[in-house]
Amino acid sequence: MTGREFDNKISKTIEDLSDPLTYNLVCHEHRLGEPLPSIPKLQRIIELVREIIFPGYFGNTSLRPNTTRHYMGVYVDELYELLSQEILAGMCFECIDEQVGRAKEYTIEAKETATAFIEYLPEIRRKLVADVNAIYLNDPAARNVGEVIFCYPAIRAISNYRMAHKLLELNVPLIPRFISEMAHSETGIDIHPRAQIGESFTIDHGTGVVIGSTTIIGNNVKIYQGVTLGAKSFPLDEEGNPIKGIPRHPIVEDNVVIYSGATILGRITIGKGSVIGGNVWVTQDLPPDSKVVQSRPKEITFTDGSGI
Repeated sequence: MTGREFDNKISKTIEDLSDPLTYNLVCHEHRLGEPLPSIPKLQRIIELVREIIFPGYFGNTSLRPNTTRHYMGVYVDELYELLSQEILAGMCFECIDEQVGRAKEYTIEAKETATAFIEYLPEIRRKLVADVNAIYLNDPAARNVGEVIFCYPAIRAISNYRMAHKLLELNVPLIPRFISEMAHSETGIDIHPRAQIGESFTIDHGTGVVIGSTTIIGNNVKIYQGVTLGAKSFPLDEEGNPIKGIPRHPIVEDNVVIYSGATILGRITIGKGSVIGGNVWVTQDLPPDSKVVQSRPKEITFTDGSGI
């Protein structure tokens, strides 16, 4: 290939990539002076919250009673600055207002929202302490709570969920989904930040768990790997487009256990105290204290390959 031929091919490719018809749907028009969400900053925010929630487990500081208040102040100060920036970035990214200067307009609101989130951190810690204790008590393999905090993917996923859920309650756009999907990538546990999850929540093993956006989970619920709390289908509007924002995922009441591979679909209620066996498919309401299991498998003997 001659140099001229190469230049022509590259020029043609650049023209194709620059055609607005090919990128209109997936293009974000960034405005000068408006911040964009930052994955490294969001990762640092998650690290800071974990350092604050679980003192002495994360970060590079050793825990001593006479220094705890100092380090809490340092962490909270850094968290406030980073979180304010990322909330502002989310607000600017999703805003459809064409008015110039949105960053200045939203800066005060972003700082107030970051403050409200930080004020809620003691409640997030209280809930996560209950989650850690529930996982420890429900898993004979866990030797101590430190092992649960350090090693269990469930705590990482639930921690991200509880952060993201509160930010969503504070009407923060985009950032909550970033945080939940970061946990999804890290652990294989997919919890939508809009889901409502009660206290003392246990996920054992966790890989492949899916919890949809309108799911409601009560207290003391335990689920295993591969469980799906999902929707059956999207109802369509008059133009054939999916209707969004309607309740379409299960309600799981208190003290329910759902074993691995179970699939529970639609806006149904699983009554309190129920046990759902592995690899079952549930699409109807279950009364309290129900037990749902697969039918007993049949034993079949094959001789010389017959029947295979």
